[in-house]
Amino acid sequence: MADPVRFDHPAFRTAAATVVSYLLILVAMTIVLFGVPYLLF
Repeated sequence: MADPVRFDHPAFRTAAATVVSYLLILVAMTIVLFGVPYLLF
């Protein structure tokens, strides 16, 4: 049998970090662009 794909390879870690950072940036931009004006006005 072939070995299952190992997810501890640096490429998988890099891809996961990229996805997480994009999501964090998206959440931060949503809060800044929609949350702040909602609270101010």
